Amino acid sequence: MEIQLVVTKTDFCLPNLEHECQDLGLNYQVKYIEDNPELVSSYNIKHSPIVFIDGQLAFRYQPTEQELKGYLASH
Repeated sequence: MEIQLVVTKTDFCLPNLEHECQDLGLNYQVKYIEDNPELVSSYNIKHSPIVFIDGQLAFRYQPTEQELKGYLASH
């Protein structure tokens, strides 16, 4: 399973998202919007965080740990 957290370099929720992923034992990758401008145009990103799971846009906001669990259980 490939999880990407797409955030700005100043996004204050990144530590919380990382903590949620770590609590669930998930491997993840952080991508910064500033370093990947193609993501902005490809996915019409207007804010962060954005969470991609297996290449699919899963969340356009910071999901709770329960929301992540529910998404993963249903896919």
